[in-house]
Amino acid sequence: MTAPTTSETSAALPATPKQLAYARKIAESRNVVIPWEIQQDRKALSQWIDTQRAEPRVCDTRPSSRQVAFAEKIARIKRSSVPDECFRDRTLMSRWIDSNKP
Repeated sequence: MTAPTTSETSAALPATPKQLAYARKIAESRNVVIPWEIQQDRKALSQWIDTQRAEPRVCDTRPSSRQVAFAEKIARIKRSSVPDECFRDRTLMSRWIDSNKP
């Protein structure tokens, strides 16, 4: 008869406070929920964190508020307007700014 291993004899180790804090930070930034069962198990939470970090983040492609303000300033100086599509894509906004600088 073989002796049982420690993983077979004891319950799952609880997640550490630092691990939970880090997981909550990831969950908040990605707007996801950490399942309750995963929060109770150190190994499961570690795997959840690794999975979340491995997934590519969805980047916001809208122009920054500074880009918009600068483009609107240029448009006022030139007495024109910024095309609507530029407000939906930061690359288009950047190109419009570059081509319309005073």
